[in-house]
Amino acid sequence: MAKKDSSCAFRTSIGGQALIEGILMRGPEKQAIVVRTPEGLVTKVEELQLIKDKYPILGWPLIRGSVNFLSSMINGVKALMFSADYFPEEEGAQPDKLDQWLEKHVPAEKLQSVLIAVAVVLAVGMSVGLFMVLPALIAGFLGRWITQPALLNLIEGVVKVALFLAYLILCSRQKDIKRVFAYHGAEHKTIFCYEAGLPLTVDNVRTQPKHHPRCGTSFLFVVIVVSILFGSVVFTFVDGTNALIRVLVHLALLIPVVGVTYEFNRFVGRHDNAVTRFLSAPGMWLQNFTTNEPDDGMIEVAIESLKLVLPSEEGKDAW
Repeated sequence: MAKKDSSCAFRTSIGGQALIEGILMRGPEKQAIVVRTPEGLVTKVEELQLIKDKYPILGWPLIRGSVNFLSSMINGVKALMFSADYFPEEEGAQPDKLDQWLEKHVPAEKLQSVLIAVAVVLAVGMSVGLFMVLPALIAGFLGRWITQPALLNLIEGVVKVALFLAYLILCSRQKDIKRVFAYHGAEHKTIFCYEAGLPLTVDNVRTQPKHHPRCGTSFLFVVIVVSILFGSVVFTFVDGTNALIRVLVHLALLIPVVGVTYEFNRFVGRHDNAVTRFLSAPGMWLQNFTTNEPDDGMIEVAIESLKLVLPSEEGKDAW
């Protein structure tokens, strides 16, 4: 591939995810996992099979958001399990009862698929339960005494944001997670370096920003904001003092909320001006909790993972 001129900066659709001592990078044609093990770098490259190619309707705006989110969750869990395999538990550690039950009742060839499915369901369930259902239940409970829809919506919104902030802060203080978040920073820096048209070297990557407007942290925050806005409109017409109704409404709104958020992130990711910088500012600030400065070894992993997913045709990954 020809070297890009540094004056020809652009926005790429390539994105990634931090793993355990590694990075998953996804391009327009393939995805790559690179893990730094005690023996050196381990790589795994896969050609992408997009569901929208088989079912074009799933690639339509507002629909593709939920499809891509679920696909990212599944691929992310697979990549995490791949990276975790290179860092086994301490010798002598006994598998818990769930692991023992699965090994006994599920055929070995299907076990990984079952574990991935369980992990995705738990991850989605925890996110929806913690940031959607719990605040709705609290607001519905308070609806016994507070009948003003605007005040209930305000309380629910404050609870959602407070829970999200508390979750990020708690995660950022975990020792093992700090290294994952440093790989997260390496991923962002490497993408910025590539978008700037600079050669992918450790020195060039190190000087780049660690906060990126298309980050998953920003995405989740915007999901919460959009859900607050949608709820504020709907509960003007629907009784929001009933906890069950409030929860059901939020669950029904989940797909359009994710769809709108995805399109918002695409818009912000494709443009760089005063308006998009203002809109992305809160999500960028939250990345202070989820991205750390990487060391040179982490940057090397990020560079390798990005190189492995560069498209065969230059410019194919441009937004």
